[in-house]
Amino acid sequence: MVQSGVARQNGSAVAEAHAARLGAAGSATHAHAADLAGTLPPYRARDLDDFVHLLCAIYGRQPSMLELALTSATVAPLRKWLENAANAFERERLYLVRLTSAAGPIPSTPGAAETEAALLAQRHALETLARSERSGCAVGAATALVADWLALRPLLDRAAARVGIDVPPCALPDEMSVAIVLEDTAISVAAERAIRFGAEQLLLQHRAMFDLLEARSEAREDY
Repeated sequence: MVQSGVARQNGSAVAEAHAARLGAAGSATHAHAADLAGTLPPYRARDLDDFVHLLCAIYGRQPSMLELALTSATVAPLRKWLENAANAFERERLYLVRLTSAAGPIPSTPGAAETEAALLAQRHALETLARSERSGCAVGAATALVADWLALRPLLDRAAARVGIDVPPCALPDEMSVAIVLEDTAISVAAERAIRFGAEQLLLQHRAMFDLLEARSEAREDY
């Protein structure tokens, strides 16, 4: 279907707002993520291992969040984008699982039960976003995951270099394809709001993970 210039201009604004949200609240802006990306003393290497383990606890299982979002997608362009994204994310998931195995046991940290409860709550929240029947919500979350994963990938690659695992190429959709799918989905004010909500909630879960990682790092230092 050919869209009007107004619709396309509106869609571009949605994509720009989406990018701005990632710039303001994406994982790269979290202090602990920046810490992990910096120079770590040897005893802090377990912080990187902890990141790999917690990320795998959230995203290492099947079906992925993108696969769940695909089940309710009815519009052909959106289904195609989600299919491509889900296939690429499956390769990322396998990389993450392999890296988690190579990293060894999760670092011993006080409050293990609390950590497991927090991760369970995060998985549930992400699955709820992916299964949302609110038009645009799952797309907002899915596109935010794809974009924010590009901020998480360098940390995974750093951990891979440390344990001697080959780093596979990342085939997730690029920024342009994300902008296009957002444009195709933002067909109403309600859809725009749902996209914003889905993206904000996804980023909130990622920041909560880094909050937890930071707390676990401090607990190990005090242990």
